Amino acid sequence: MGSLPPQILGVPGSAGKIDAGELGHLFRAQRSNLEHFFDHLDLAQASDFAQALLDAPGAVFFSGVGKSGIVAHKLAQTLASLGFARSAFLSPVDALHGDLGAVFPGDLLVLLSKSGSSQELLALVPCARAKGARLLSLTSAAEGAGNPLATLCDVNVHLPLQRELCPFGLAPVTSAAIQMMFGDTVIAALMAARRLTKEKYAANHPAGKIGKSLIFKVKDVMKKKNELPLCKDGDMIMDQLTELTSKGCGCLLVVDEMLHLIGTFTDGDLRRTLKSSGAAIFNLTVGEMCNRNPRTISPDAMAVQAMQKMESPPSAVQFLPVVDDHNLVIGIITLHGLVTAGL
Repeated sequence: MGSLPPQILGVPGSAGKIDAGELGHLFRAQRSNLEHFFDHLDLAQASDFAQALLDAPGAVFFSGVGKSGIVAHKLAQTLASLGFARSAFLSPVDALHGDLGAVFPGDLLVLLSKSGSSQELLALVPCARAKGARLLSLTSAAEGAGNPLATLCDVNVHLPLQRELCPFGLAPVTSAAIQMMFGDTVIAALMAARRLTKEKYAANHPAGKIGKSLIFKVKDVMKKKNELPLCKDGDMIMDQLTELTSKGCGCLLVVDEMLHLIGTFTDGDLRRTLKSSGAAIFNLTVGEMCNRNPRTISPDAMAVQAMQKMESPPSAVQFLPVVDDHNLVIGIITLHGLVTAGL
């Protein structure tokens, strides 16, 4: 933050006001810039680049300077998260001070540069080639004397740039966007070519919501055994109030002697029964008032499927009885439990 001027307390800023019309013009201009990129991208070059990544016998390193370096860092992390290639960001400066030791013969080094004339990358090229790395570049300048990086690399992809959105045509506002779009699209192509499964993808994201939704099953997050609010269909409603309220599920699971599910009775059912029956509620059994056609789910279903089933029409529910193939109750999964698990 050292580049920001100090703010003088009490003095209002002079930044002016955003004009909605001008903002709309900028968005339209950026869309035109991106359409130019899509319309003029050489798919043969893009295909060669993607195939090189797919066939990489070793590690894949991404490198760049400034905003291109930020994009390179992101693409390296995304590729690494897929689990089928060792991938990392290689700082061009640090590489010349020891980090080049991570590069071995057959590794790929992807160099991102809008101009193709970044001195830090040009200095890295002969050193990386001496280590036996194959060099690929992503540049936006026309190949030739003004873009030496493209001619020095084994594969170059020209990323067509109509103009930068920056009013001075200098800040890498559009060029960084097309670098990111190109790289992410190629990575999506790699996922398809490698037939990456949800399970393999989730294995590399176990702590995040993505991984949890693809890894956790109902049996991993359900309540079971003594946590279950069980009752028999012949039990009196008023005798089961403690069971209804103490297990934190907002319901009773009505079962027979063998624990086959008969139905469910909720605290909402209790309120409706009390309103409609009054004092007669003391003479009613749970079986007389329970829902005998509740939604259920298998213990081997994905936890995210349980969430979807709870939210499905005609109305959302707060829990699902978990039953096996013989309709035996083995657990209960609640909306609160799913939220607590981070799903």
